[in-house]
Amino acid sequence: MPITFKSQATGDLIMLQATAEALLPLIGKAAQGPGILEVADMPAAIAALQATPPEQPSPDNELKSFADQEVSLHQRAVPLIRLIEQALAGGKPIVWGV
Repeated sequence: MPITFKSQATGDLIMLQATAEALLPLIGKAAQGPGILEVADMPAAIAALQATPPEQPSPDNELKSFADQEVSLHQRAVPLIRLIEQALAGGKPIVWGV
């Protein structure tokens, strides 16, 4: 089931629940139920998500076609980082599960 992140400063971001469940704990939030990321907490959230180490490609992954390559958690965090940056610039919180 997808999770929709909403902010009055930007458009919605729809993310698969499994991805949200992996990313939200990194910023101290839970994917279960409604949540909010306040503007004051956004710089720390951005830093935490950017600190997610990029995964090194395995030799098998390098031989796969582009469409078959795995997407790392670091790569999956980029849309959420952009959303947080835009919401921070607009001074508006981000909510989900509402």
